[in-house]
Amino acid sequence: MDLLEGNFKLNEIQKLEGHTDRVWNLAWNPATGISGIPPMLASCSGDNTVRIWQQNSFGTSWEFRSCAWSPCGKLLATASFDATTSIWANVGGDFECVSALEGHENEVKSVSWNPAGNLLATCSRDKSVWIWEVLPGNECECLSILQGHTQDVKMVQWHPFLDLLFTCSYDNTIKIWAEDGDSDDWHCVQTLNQASNGHSSTVWALSFNSTGDRMVTCSDDLTLKIWESDPKATPPAGDGFVPWRHVSTLAGYHDRTIFSVHWSREGIIACGAADNAIRLFVKNEGVDGPLMKWLNAVQWSSQGTRLLASASDDGTIKIWELASVA
Repeated sequence: MDLLEGNFKLNEIQKLEGHTDRVWNLAWNPATGISGIPPMLASCSGDNTVRIWQQNSFGTSWEFRSCAWSPCGKLLATASFDATTSIWANVGGDFECVSALEGHENEVKSVSWNPAGNLLATCSRDKSVWIWEVLPGNECECLSILQGHTQDVKMVQWHPFLDLLFTCSYDNTIKIWAEDGDSDDWHCVQTLNQASNGHSSTVWALSFNSTGDRMVTCSDDLTLKIWESDPKATPPAGDGFVPWRHVSTLAGYHDRTIFSVHWSREGIIACGAADNAIRLFVKNEGVDGPLMKWLNAVQWSSQGTRLLASASDDGTIKIWELASVA
């Protein structure tokens, strides 16, 4: 992967203000931004609120209307420092909490929906990962508690097409979990660590490409790493799982912790770090990002690369548009 430069730039469209503390994370609603439906974005903050923003019908500004969306875009799951996870539904134009999940001993760090929207994964400072089944009526039941990590689990992320769960941790590893078809138990089928050319410090986040055969991870070791599924490898679990292998390492672009990374549908990787920069990468092609206060998250719009959202310690969200340089 090469740093994207020369022919593109990021134009700031709008700064979204309203949170009174740092913005930790954000998520685009996958059912918006198409067929005339204005894009919608959720953000969560240290001020203990989740805010939902939607572009107005004229496409000129973003407005406050009332942080992982379900695949259908109808439910929003939020993870909290109070060790709970809440599921919210749009009821008559207002978002109401329809389910509260309890069980973790410490703050819940991340939440993610599987591709079908019937499973939810959560992770915590208590080193555990929980898998929940979403039942009719939006009730949730814990299916499995995964205990493989030895330190805080920073992020959970389902594969975009398969029921494979990827987790990254303060223990410097990425673990991949699959369900045992015979027992219905979930187990670790592969661990990506330093022995497999992995990270040497905390792994903060990961993201998949549009075809699901590659992923990118970011770390406190100041690197991005590209991984791919290797169909020629022998499945470690012997159950048809395709193992992942290291492809390349991107180093020397950030000089402080890389907290967030997201791979767009068109193949552009965006990453945000504590050095206040957004950087964009593309494969085998040749913009440094604009400066802001400490960046906690970046995410491309689910419908393409035109819009990029970033969340910052200054309590704001910025919306950027990727544009060509004439």
